[in-house]
Amino acid sequence: MDEDRQEVFDALCTRASQLFGKDVSEFTLETKWADLGVKSVQVSQITTYLEDELDIEVPYMKFRRCETFGDAVEYVAGLLDE
Repeated sequence: MDEDRQEVFDALCTRASQLFGKDVSEFTLETKWADLGVKSVQVSQITTYLEDELDIEVPYMKFRRCETFGDAVEYVAGLLDE
């Protein structure tokens, strides 16, 4: 995993651990949002956190379509490249 993707993954895991009460080590690229029972407000909190941490804009509706952490990492890392 390159540096940008690792940074996105770390930020994602940090916020998810706060929201879902899990240790960051429990998350992998294969972790599915549906398995966590993610709600719209939590997706919004995650995108806001990523925007603040990475200084980018993360479109909520497109981020919401990501099924796994890996999908989300690829999507957000792509935004960093723009």
